[in-house]
Amino acid sequence: METTMNNSQQKSSLLPMAIVAILFFVLGFATWLNGSLMPYLKQILQLSPFQASLILFSFYIAVTFTALPSAWVIRKVGYKSGMALGMGIMMVAGLLFIPAAKTQIFPLFLLAQLVMGTGQTLLQTAVNPYVVRLGPEESAAARVSVMGILNKGAGVIAPMVFTALILDSFKDRVGTTLTQIQIDEMANSLILPYLGMAIFIGILAFAVKKSPLPELEQEEGEASEKGQIKEALAKPNLALGVVALFVYVAVEVIAGDTIGTYALTLGVENYGVMTSYTMVCMVIGYTLGIICIPRFISQPNALLISAILGVILSLGIVFGDSESFVIANMILVPFGGAELPDTLLLIAFLGLANAIVWPAVWPLALSGMGKLTSTGSALLIMGIAGGAFGPVFWGLTSSATSLGMQGGYLVMIPCYLFILFYAVKGHKMTSWK
Repeated sequence: METTMNNSQQKSSLLPMAIVAILFFVLGFATWLNGSLMPYLKQILQLSPFQASLILFSFYIAVTFTALPSAWVIRKVGYKSGMALGMGIMMVAGLLFIPAAKTQIFPLFLLAQLVMGTGQTLLQTAVNPYVVRLGPEESAAARVSVMGILNKGAGVIAPMVFTALILDSFKDRVGTTLTQIQIDEMANSLILPYLGMAIFIGILAFAVKKSPLPELEQEEGEASEKGQIKEALAKPNLALGVVALFVYVAVEVIAGDTIGTYALTLGVENYGVMTSYTMVCMVIGYTLGIICIPRFISQPNALLISAILGVILSLGIVFGDSESFVIANMILVPFGGAELPDTLLLIAFLGLANAIVWPAVWPLALSGMGKLTSTGSALLIMGIAGGAFGPVFWGLTSSATSLGMQGGYLVMIPCYLFILFYAVKGHKMTSWK
C-alpha cells in the first residue's frame, strides 16, 4: 500500500526529490531541443519566420487542451502513474519524428510536436506539485530553482548534443541554397537521435512506474470539475498567477528558441547551440535564486527585479546595433569564445531575467489552495500555452516592422510589465473587489 506524502516526509524526501530531478532533466532536454530544431527545419523546409514559429506553437498549444484533462487523469490514476503515462506519450511523439523526417511533410512535424507537448503537459502537471509540497512553502522557490537548474542544464546540453549528432556535418550549408539530395540527407539525420530519445524515455517511464515513489495525498472534494475550476479562479493570486506564467513562458520560449533562428539570419555558423547560451544564463539565475531566496531576498522582490531586468534587456535588443561586438569582446573573446553580435548576447542574457519567474510564481499562486492544489496546478500548467503564442507574435511582429526579427522582440516588453504588476500587487490580492 502506497504511503501518503505526509508520511514519506517524516522518513525522507531524498528519494522522491532524486526521481523528480531526473524527470525535470528529461523535460528540459525534450523541451529545449526546439531551439535547435526550429532553425534546422527552417533551413530544410525553407520556412518563413511565421511558419517556423508554428513549430513552437504546435508544441506549446497542447497545454491549452490537455492541462485540465491531465488533472482529471491524475486524480483517477495517481501522480506516479500520471508521470509514467506522460512519458509514454512523449515516447510516441519521438517515434512520430521518424515518418516526418522521411517524408519531409511539415504538418507531420507539427503533429509530432503536438503529441510531445501533450505528454509533457501530463508529466508537468504530475511532477510540479511534488516540488512545492516537499517542504516549507516559504522555501518552495529555492526547491523549484534546484529543479530549474536541472531543467535548464538539460537545455544547455540538448542543443550541444543536437549539434554534435546532426549539425556539425552541415555547417558549410548555412545561408546556401540546398539541393534535394542535401535536404534528404539533413532530414534523415533526425531519425536516429529521436529514435534513441524515444527508447530512453520509454525505459524511464517503466522505471518510474516500478519505483518506490510515494503518492501525494489527494483530498477528495464534492465539487464538480467545473466547480473546482471556478473556485480556484475565484482566488486572484492563482488566476493572475496563470496569466503571469502565460506571459513568462512566452518570453522564455522567445529567448530560448528564437535565438537560433535569429543567429541563422546573422550568418552565425553555430546557430544550433545558441539556445545553450540562454540556458547557461538561466542556470546562473537559478543558482542565484537558491543562494538568495529567502535568505537575502523574498520571492516577490526577486520577481520584481527579474521583471525590471527583462524590460531593460528587451529595449537593448530591439534598439541595439546588430553589428556591434562590444559585449563579446569583453566577455567571450578573451576566454577563447566566439565573436557574437551584442543583440544576440542580450537575448541570451534574458535567461538571467527569466530564471526566477517560474519558481517565484508557483508558490505565490498556489498559496492557500489546499484541496484545490491539483486543479490550481493544472491551471498554472495551462500558462505554458504562452510558449505557443509568444513566438507567433514574435514572427508576426518580425514581418511587420522595418527592424525584422530584431524588432520582433518588442512583444516581450508588455509581458515583463505584467510580471512586474504581479510581483508588486497581483500576488497579494485576496479578492476581486
